Amino acid sequence: MIDVPRLEFRHIGKTFPGVRALADVGFQVRAGSVHGLLGENGAGKSTMMKILGGEYIPDEGEVAIDGQPMNFRKAADAIDAGVAVIHQELQYVPELSVMENLLLGRLPTRFGLVDRRKALAWTRQRLDALGVDLDPRAKLKQLSIGQRQMVEIVKAILRDATILALDEPTSSLSHRETDVLFRLVRDLRAQGKAMIYISHRLDEIFELCDAATIFRDGRKVADFETLEGVTRDTLVERMVGRDIGDIWGYKPREHGDIRLSVKGVSGRAVPQPVSFDVKAGEIVGFFGLVGAGRSEIMRVIYGADRRLTGDVAVDGKPVKASHIRDAIRHGLVLCPEDRKEDGIIGVRSVAENINISARRNHLTAGLFVNDAVEAKTADGFIERLRIRTPHRRQEIRLLSGGNQQKAVLSRWLAEKDLRVLIVDEPTRGIDVGAKNEIYNVLYELAGRGVAVVMISSELPEVLGVSDRVIAMCRGRIVAQFARGEANETNVLAAALPEGASATPTPAE
Repeated sequence: MIDVPRLEFRHIGKTFPGVRALADVGFQVRAGSVHGLLGENGAGKSTMMKILGGEYIPDEGEVAIDGQPMNFRKAADAIDAGVAVIHQELQYVPELSVMENLLLGRLPTRFGLVDRRKALAWTRQRLDALGVDLDPRAKLKQLSIGQRQMVEIVKAILRDATILALDEPTSSLSHRETDVLFRLVRDLRAQGKAMIYISHRLDEIFELCDAATIFRDGRKVADFETLEGVTRDTLVERMVGRDIGDIWGYKPREHGDIRLSVKGVSGRAVPQPVSFDVKAGEIVGFFGLVGAGRSEIMRVIYGADRRLTGDVAVDGKPVKASHIRDAIRHGLVLCPEDRKEDGIIGVRSVAENINISARRNHLTAGLFVNDAVEAKTADGFIERLRIRTPHRRQEIRLLSGGNQQKAVLSRWLAEKDLRVLIVDEPTRGIDVGAKNEIYNVLYELAGRGVAVVMISSELPEVLGVSDRVIAMCRGRIVAQFARGEANETNVLAAALPEGASATPTPAE
């Protein structure tokens, strides 16, 4: 009897205007296995997943399930065939509850009306069975990004799909949520499901995956039927086409006087006053579990959320409370955690997204956009940060998540008087090579005297890049460590609520 793979991609090709996204790509996924899919941002992974999910139609080749060619013309066709795809950029209805998002399109009815009691009971039962701690009545817009991601994962599982694809599923999850996800993946594998797992966190690939395929520049460059004996360095070299050596590439430097001063600052989401300083040329990493208040206090400092108490100053000059424009005028900027919601203008071009905040500095006669200057600025950052786009006029929503992140970072790098840069999860969903490039940008800025505050849920990243580490727990700063003193055990122990156990997350 012929062993037919559950899922097979056969000679897939896909072209967009100016970009060959996929060229003659094929691989197989067996039932009861987890297949890792690796590659740099823009390598074609997400395009392949959109073809699997029926969102894109391939120009060449076909997708086969259990040996039978499929002809997906829309997402509903893929769902009907037992396919569930969880994309890196989440797809949900923010105004609806967890229950309504999970049951969207199939809410139970009674006498022609939605039977909310039955729906609520069903949702609670399923969430409890999966071990997922979510309030079924909470609106999605009220949840953290990690909780929204967990809703998407649960939605896919509840469809009882036979094929699941997860694109960077842990990029926003807490340690506990990640543990829950790993357990669910293993349970699904034991049930005979076929799964594709995309992640730039290589420790996850080795922990979960049975086999792996690597894409580079829209082509398949490697297939591993087993990961036994395969090293991390081997995967990285095949992904990026070069040896990047030490991914952190830390560069020590002299620190100047205090550039950012935060004294007794609080907000609605962080009611306890927070105080800290950052010197010119210093990179301070903030670490804490989901809900620790890291992102919330940075939004208050920047003026995106209301400041209830305290003072913020840049080079000794006070920054007005709840006033983003004043923060920017003082050279204080924020790259937000949620690039889709807060970071990009999806329907505008890459060039506009890069230039929009610094545009005021080069308006002709103070009124008219200087197209030549903006084109030069955009092209410069596209080359410098290796943003993969066919041209600067491409709508930014069509770029991969990592390339969108580079464009957001470029926006603030274009500021001619940048003094303080706050970056929230700067490498979320970004490949190893691109991470190294972003770290080098942070070192370059720090070398110019910019005070850098970096928030990351990846503890190895915080330890690898920072001059000083600040741990937060339940809205308070609970510990600070100099670079030579910080390690995974003591930082994580400080960030955990009292009574919890500290188990370090393995480094990439």
